[in-house]
Amino acid sequence: MKNKTLVLGASDNPSRYANMAMLTLQRKGHAVVAVGRKAAVVNGMTIETTPPQTEEVDTVTLYLNPDHQKAYYNYILSLKPRRIIFNPGTENEELEQIAETNGIQTIEACTLVMLGTGQY
Repeated sequence: MKNKTLVLGASDNPSRYANMAMLTLQRKGHAVVAVGRKAAVVNGMTIETTPPQTEEVDTVTLYLNPDHQKAYYNYILSLKPRRIIFNPGTENEELEQIAETNGIQTIEACTLVMLGTGQY
């Protein structure tokens, strides 16, 4: 299993990019932790509505707008991920600065494009 990724803003709606990212990450062998507004199961992956305590999260990929991210700042920092990916529409200068101050790399990019081009 490759590095663990937290998908924050996970969705069971197949037309949502968060859903596509979950499935692509899984298909490429990454462990996925999914947190969203609605509990669901997508291809065997459980979407939690309460952020679970988990260890060894390498990447947090965001699918929440900046206003909704604030509630998760402490949770994200507690995971001590190597990096946070800000997908289009999730860019957040405040969180980027907090992350970088805590030694977490930030990337403004599309997780799906990164996976498709071997940059993940």
